[in-house]
Amino acid sequence: MARTTVTFDSAGIDIAAHLYVPDTPASGPRPALVVGHPGTGVKEQTSGTYARLMAERGFVTLAFDAAHQGESGGLPRGLEDPAQRVEDFKAAVSFLTTRQEVDAERIGLLGICASGGYSLAATGGDHRVRAVATVCTADPSRQFRLGAEGGQDPAVFQALLDAAARARTAAARGEDPGVMTMFPETAEEARALGGEHGAEGFEYYCTSRGAHDRSAKVLAWESIDKLAFYDAFFAVPLIGPRPMLQIIGERAVTAWMAVEAHQRATGPKELYRIPGASHVDLYDKKQYIDLAVEKLTGFFTTGLGTTAA
Repeated sequence: MARTTVTFDSAGIDIAAHLYVPDTPASGPRPALVVGHPGTGVKEQTSGTYARLMAERGFVTLAFDAAHQGESGGLPRGLEDPAQRVEDFKAAVSFLTTRQEVDAERIGLLGICASGGYSLAATGGDHRVRAVATVCTADPSRQFRLGAEGGQDPAVFQALLDAAARARTAAARGEDPGVMTMFPETAEEARALGGEHGAEGFEYYCTSRGAHDRSAKVLAWESIDKLAFYDAFFAVPLIGPRPMLQIIGERAVTAWMAVEAHQRATGPKELYRIPGASHVDLYDKKQYIDLAVEKLTGFFTTGLGTTAA
């Protein structure tokens, strides 16, 4: 398997990506997958892991950094713009259609965590996508508004909107708008603020387990008001009759979001639970990833077919 660094354009922004191409013989162009990373993640973390493993199973895969993040272009840095994130997926599909290794009629999307929500939205509006799968589906807007478990006090998000409004005013006056810090200083603080889910996120992103220098530890404040009006699941009913698979951890506190997306789907759909796994377990723990990749391989082999659609 060969990994190549590539770039492509997304609404005028240069997107950095890794293209994985199997080195096994093929009779013609291969099916391909666009793989999106979790919120604050980069292509060198879990999306790269899934892209590599799926390439080992015969798919051309493309793992990219979202605009404004990682090695991709875009200012301000650390912006979480849901409309742009969806556009990034569509632009990645466009890029794959130009590759001679890829069968342009057999392209699927694979979104992890926040990219799970974005990939569902992108699929709903892009008929070039033949099948979509997610791992630990999350909608960043719902998570900010309602919390990872869905029961957050509404005052929390209102306070975030207050901070975002102050930041916009400061920027207009030529002052430093500041940034929203995504992680506390210690795992204990992360657990106090976000329970076990918060502690797991800290462990993955802020320790040697999964930390990467380009992984965002802060977000631009204007991300908050951009997320306020966004609904990643609005276009889910448009996905059918194309197939949709969601893989979630049996212990994931975020599972309610995948359930909601599943209920909105109108075509072939499956909600597959990995026994014993939490949300973050599916980022990097081999015993859970192996089960997820096995399921994804079967799903995309069937969903993308062996010949052009």
